[in-house]
Amino acid sequence: MLLVISGGHGEDAIGARLLEYLAQTPALAFPLVGEGNAYRRLSQVERVGPLWKAPSGGFPANSLLNLWQDLRAGLLKNLIDQYRTAQRLANNPMIQAVVAVGDAWTLLLGLRASAFGKKPLFHLQTLISYHYIEERSLLERLRTPGQLFAEDYFFYERFMHRFVRAVYVRDPASEQRARALGMEKARFVGSMAMDTLGPPEGPLPKDGRPVLALLPGTRGDVVFSLPKMLEAARKLPEFQPLVAWIPPFEEARLAKGYRLEIQGPDRALAIHPDQRVWLLKGRFSAILHSARVAVGTAGTANEQSVGLGVPVVGFPTPGPQYTYANALRQKRLLGEGLTLVAPDPKAIAEAVRALAVEGEPRKKAQSAGRERFWPLGALPRIACEIRAVVQPQKPENPRNHPL
Repeated sequence: MLLVISGGHGEDAIGARLLEYLAQTPALAFPLVGEGNAYRRLSQVERVGPLWKAPSGGFPANSLLNLWQDLRAGLLKNLIDQYRTAQRLANNPMIQAVVAVGDAWTLLLGLRASAFGKKPLFHLQTLISYHYIEERSLLERLRTPGQLFAEDYFFYERFMHRFVRAVYVRDPASEQRARALGMEKARFVGSMAMDTLGPPEGPLPKDGRPVLALLPGTRGDVVFSLPKMLEAARKLPEFQPLVAWIPPFEEARLAKGYRLEIQGPDRALAIHPDQRVWLLKGRFSAILHSARVAVGTAGTANEQSVGLGVPVVGFPTPGPQYTYANALRQKRLLGEGLTLVAPDPKAIAEAVRALAVEGEPRKKAQSAGRERFWPLGALPRIACEIRAVVQPQKPENPRNHPL
């Protein structure tokens, strides 16, 4: 049996896709943020641990307000409960190996659940990228102290890596950084985020215009970002906007003048006198594969868009996730693939038009995606290495071989 500990919604998606490549392996999923819905579709997986919905969506360090709201909602108690769960799991004789998908806290829980390395421990470090800190002095980094410990491999993480079987990092630059810090087990084997995207899920209600993908994300930012996106889309009548939506439709906050008409469990219409915009569930990959440009205030979704060669226009929100500091941080990761503008519909529309035409800005955005998010196939490779530990091949009897 395999134990997968995942430190956020994007990490849940990576952990679930990894387990799909280990389809015959029974597993326990220990999600640290939210309810771990990505694991629901996997029949061989049982979820364990406390289920806790963080008001910050898993981003307490993004602002003091985020941290205060999480503390009021029981953050410290939840961290203690998570550690105690890892302690109990360490005594489960059925668990053969542990996979930690996420940050240093996720790794610490994995270390505890593996009985401090007595069981094979694999770390998928999906958070840190060297692109966050390259060409930035320590003084510049100290200006955003809440993100400082999510931008590099600090001493405590490097110490814990002594007890792991393998460390998988998110891009080639991060492997070079890790090796320079003495992390000999660190390897880049491909883009883990891109492996979770999957093929297009099905047809879209397209009308012949180029598709503009609207990616408001899954957290509280959508209250601010979706209305801005709809207002910007009204200034772009030559594009068909399609919203990749995840929360319940009833939670959609629309721009002034719109009304929501739910068409079914997986689609709804935002209707304005001069515009109709589809909100679609379960069509994220299809929307991205069809898009000419995307407008996004999301984490992994923005990365996957750039990885597909679809330029992204982003704008900061009041939070909890896509704050100004976090938007700048993502800009460092995505490079020319992400264009940041003010949260103004006119500025958003102008940036979309500039990236939609064939020209230097679009070419640079597409090149950034190829350089930073390819090749694919990381999770199948990692699954093979884990399978060798969880389901070791029995040595063949030499008597069965002819002389």
